[in-house]
Amino acid sequence: MASYRATADWSLTDGEDFAAGRYSRGHSVVFGSGFEALGTASHQIVGNRWSVAGAVDPEEMLVGAINTCHMLSFLHVAREAGFVVARYRDEAVGVMEKRPDGEMWVSQVTLHPEIAYAGRQPSTEERDRLHHAAHQICFIANSVKTEIVVAPQAAA
Repeated sequence: MASYRATADWSLTDGEDFAAGRYSRGHSVVFGSGFEALGTASHQIVGNRWSVAGAVDPEEMLVGAINTCHMLSFLHVAREAGFVVARYRDEAVGVMEKRPDGEMWVSQVTLHPEIAYAGRQPSTEERDRLHHAAHQICFIANSVKTEIVVAPQAAA
C-alpha cells in the first residue's frame, strides 16, 4: 500500500476581513515529493480580487491529475502492446456545474490526447482498446465519480 501527502498552508493577511469573505485565497501546497505549488481558489468562483494570478486552483489540479494519470496509464499499456509512443500531448477540459441539489461539482473531464508513434501505428480499434485499458487501470479515474471522456485527436 502507498500513501501520498500534500500539505496546504494558508494564513490571513493584515487588513483582510475574514468574516466578510474579503481575504486572499492564495496558499501553498507542498507535496510529499517536496515540490511546492502556489494554490488559489478559482477566479471563476471568488473573482480576481480574492484569487491569485498564476496559481493553480483545486479544479485545475483535479483535471491535471485525471489527465496525467490517463497519460501515464496509456504509455504503460501502449508499451505492453508493442507500440512506441514518441509524443503524447493532451489538453484536457473539465466542466463544473450545479448538481440537482444545487452544489457545484466537476461533472466531466474530456481528454483530447494527440499521440505520435515511432514505427507501427495502432488502428482505430487498437487505439480505442488502449485508451479503454488505460482508463481501467488509472488510479485517479478509479477514485472519482467525474465522467471521463476520451476524444483522441490526430497527432500533432
